[in-house]
Amino acid sequence: MKLIIAVIQDKDSNRLSNALVENNFQATKLASTGGFLKAGNTTFLIGVKDEEVEDVLGIIQGNCKAREQLVAPVSPMGGNADSYVPYPVEVQVGGATVFIMPVEQFEKF
Repeated sequence: MKLIIAVIQDKDSNRLSNALVENNFQATKLASTGGFLKAGNTTFLIGVKDEEVEDVLGIIQGNCKAREQLVAPVSPMGGNADSYVPYPVEVQVGGATVFIMPVEQFEKF
């Protein structure tokens, strides 16, 4: 058995949740916050049999797309103003960061 932890952008959360339910996978959703953009994320905890891992990864990949987004920089507070960029920059957001871990034991009460 494996535990899949998938951190995705909030914009993809409902789409992924619906796709998991349609394919009979149960998941727990947790609200989380990214460190880089300080934006909302959703973290999914999905317990699956070893042979189901690739199916779930395909569902995640098919529903969590990377996209470009303009981000307004935060002005430096006491930092080095030489490297401060005063105009919005385009960064890649979205997609999914996925961790797969072995599960020694699973109980459901």
